[in-house]
Amino acid sequence: MSLVTMPDVAAASARIAPFVERTPLLSLPSSLSGERLWVKAENRQPTRSFKVRGAVNAVGRLAEHGVGHVIAQSSGNHAQAIAYAAARHGLRATVVLPDTAPELKVVAARELGAEVVIVPPALREVTCLALADRLGATVVRSDDFDIVAGHGSTGSEITEDLPGVRTILVPVCNGGLLAGIAVAAKAADPTIRVIGVEPELAADGVASFRSGRRTAWPVERTYRTRADGLRAPVLGALAWEHIRRYVDDMVTVTEDGIEAAADLLWRELGEHAEPSGAVATAACLAHRDALPAGPVVAVLSGGNAALRSGASKERSLVGEP
Repeated sequence: MSLVTMPDVAAASARIAPFVERTPLLSLPSSLSGERLWVKAENRQPTRSFKVRGAVNAVGRLAEHGVGHVIAQSSGNHAQAIAYAAARHGLRATVVLPDTAPELKVVAARELGAEVVIVPPALREVTCLALADRLGATVVRSDDFDIVAGHGSTGSEITEDLPGVRTILVPVCNGGLLAGIAVAAKAADPTIRVIGVEPELAADGVASFRSGRRTAWPVERTYRTRADGLRAPVLGALAWEHIRRYVDDMVTVTEDGIEAAADLLWRELGEHAEPSGAVATAACLAHRDALPAGPVVAVLSGGNAALRSGASKERSLVGEP
């Protein structure tokens, strides 16, 4: 199994630049973080999550090879990103979403031009594969090689914008973001600690990391968490190979900790985080005493959730990046 390398990440970064935002690093007030915590605001992407990075890279590469129809299964953010990327490259897109997906994610995928199929959570994968065969569509998995390479651009930006970073905390669903960031961070400085973060109610990745074997949890178990974007029952096979090689640790956070972190991000920075997007900040707050000295970056991976009290209206889902 070929792993993503830094040249792959660099090529992806150049390829996706016209379609994505170079998101800022925001510092939380020193009274809360001891001048240590920075937040990588991926909620400011065109589809309000980091997923657009990998999707634009993967779909763009498929378009170059003459693919006309892409399909993906997703909890919501990957679906929006695939729809966005397909529209930008003139491809047809079909996405399979669980019937538990937040309505705003379903609506957003449709507004971006995708054909949306809704199924029970446990049927996402099998439905996607069956439709791909029937429709002649190419499946874009959320930890495909080009997806991981695109996500690696997040890590490149972090190390370029904060050369002294010592720890990067990354939300984990199937592991594609963690894998990409780990490749880029370790290429920049092998001493940077890269740590994956999961809700304790959906900690299949932590179980895998601790045991050294890719471990699946039943969807009935992972779907207990409010972090709907982190409910995948198992790490992706390719992502897992990167995690085994490059990731330093994985930790969990509580549901209350996730909510508190989302509240903090809104109150102190005015940044709207969905529960999945707030887990890395929650990990810094919960585990700060165990983290190495020096700057910490928490990836705010997405902001696709109902508005918090007092928030202004959302950015357009379908506008140009």
